[in-house]
Amino acid sequence: MLERERRSSITQVLLGEDNSKSPEMPWPSRKRDKGAVADKKEPDAKIAKTEEETEDKEEEEKSTKPPAGSSKSGWKNWKKAKESDSGGEESKITYCHWLLKSEPESRLEKGVDVKFSIEDLKAQPNQTTFWEGVRNYQARNFLRAMKLGQQAFFYHSNCKEPGIVGIVKIVKEAYPDHTQFDQKDPHYDSSSRKENPKWSMVDVQFVRMTKRFIPLSEIKTHHLAHKADGGPLKNMMLFSRQRLSIQPLTQEEFDFVLSLEEEKPH
Repeated sequence: MLERERRSSITQVLLGEDNSKSPEMPWPSRKRDKGAVADKKEPDAKIAKTEEETEDKEEEEKSTKPPAGSSKSGWKNWKKAKESDSGGEESKITYCHWLLKSEPESRLEKGVDVKFSIEDLKAQPNQTTFWEGVRNYQARNFLRAMKLGQQAFFYHSNCKEPGIVGIVKIVKEAYPDHTQFDQKDPHYDSSSRKENPKWSMVDVQFVRMTKRFIPLSEIKTHHLAHKADGGPLKNMMLFSRQRLSIQPLTQEEFDFVLSLEEEKPH
């Protein structure tokens, strides 16, 4: 018996079958599943390098800070009406309306009065004019994004009581602003070239006056309330980028502000 076991052991050694101290084998290499391989990131869209934004000339509106109370007069009832109309579906967030600021009171800039109120627009032939003089890159880009037929609030700015006074519509999409080449114009830009204009403008036409003046202070009251309860004005650019003379509005922002014309002023 001992002789048999000894011979068996010798046979295992000769045949290399001794497993008492088998060398450790590395883990098999893991093949990456084709579906698990990370997709190559598409290169980010190239963003044109622009000069630093120039500050708009208009002063930041100075309004008394309203209390951050509840937006009793509109948000809940407006929300119910919207949900009823849309079957409860949330509106897709896109910028499809605009807010255009203009100064209704006389102010000289390089010897030129830059006053232009909604009454001045109504006095234009066919109640239509070009919206020129924008010298801020972001505001210019918003101008270039405007589409034919889109509506905008006409907003009286840099005055005793700023706010929304009417509605206009875009009747011609962006094209070169001629004032950038006019040395007598306060918005002349010597660095702009006709073969590659820096600045653009659109044509707007008067649609109607709002049923009442909607002051900035009232809009701000709703904005503060909506920041707390998630209402449509929570991210309104009028309060995050006050100096921009051209501002985009979502459908919800536009609809809610427009609904305020039906309410009694606070």
